[in-house]
Amino acid sequence: MGSNPTPLPRPETEAGAEGLAAVLATPAEAVVALDFDGTLADIVADPEQARAHPAAVPALVALAPHLASVVVITGRPAAVAVEYGGFAGVAGLERLVVLGHYGAERWDASTGTVHAPPPHPGVSAARAELPAVLERFAPDQDVWTEDKGQAFAVHTRRAGDPEGAFAALRAPLRDLATRHELVLEPGRMVLELRPPGMDKGVALTAYLQEAGARTVVYAGDDLGDLSAFDAVASLRGSGGAGLLVSSGTTVPELTARADLNLAGPGAVADFLGALADTLAGG
Repeated sequence: MGSNPTPLPRPETEAGAEGLAAVLATPAEAVVALDFDGTLADIVADPEQARAHPAAVPALVALAPHLASVVVITGRPAAVAVEYGGFAGVAGLERLVVLGHYGAERWDASTGTVHAPPPHPGVSAARAELPAVLERFAPDQDVWTEDKGQAFAVHTRRAGDPEGAFAALRAPLRDLATRHELVLEPGRMVLELRPPGMDKGVALTAYLQEAGARTVVYAGDDLGDLSAFDAVASLRGSGGAGLLVSSGTTVPELTARADLNLAGPGAVADFLGALADTLAGG
């Protein structure tokens, strides 16, 4: 993306090298799928302050025209990810899709609209019980609840003892989720309660089928991305190709399975830009 382009990193596994080679050989048949927080945006203490890395959108603009599609798959509401990512109305991203709430919501840049299902009744019921659970199991801890509409998340990153608060709340919140027919999704200092039946792997598989793509690059940073890693592994097993990228994570399950481990959103943006340069012959 410039006079001195960043070299394209080499995957650390044979399967990853094959996945990257497939993207380079037939980019118009490939999808690049990306998590938002921790992958396109740095992790911050206040999730409402998260924004896409400054180099991310320019890299996507350079890359998108070469591909079948670019899709962002996030646990956030789709509209929030679009706002924090700065994706709306960007020339070159007219075919961008954002799948929010693990695929339950969808925003298409071509229309600028969000399609979402009715809220699961268990979410509001569990949310009503949450203050009592927090008071009992994490008193005097500075935990913060993020209301996502279709789900909610309890963040412990700002607590005096973030790991201790996370551990103390994990079982009670799992019980709360079970009582209301929800699932608990743990992440890095965050515990999310959401409706069952949807995860990033389901969303990614459905999107690839819709796009008719048999080659995918997927980048993520947290436990919620493992299901997408599973979806890519399944695609490989059926004759497709994939490249798995981890972004600045300390989650060993991701780093062990990734074909390419990058340092964080800045490095992901550099990788996307280098891929764009390579496809453009730069």
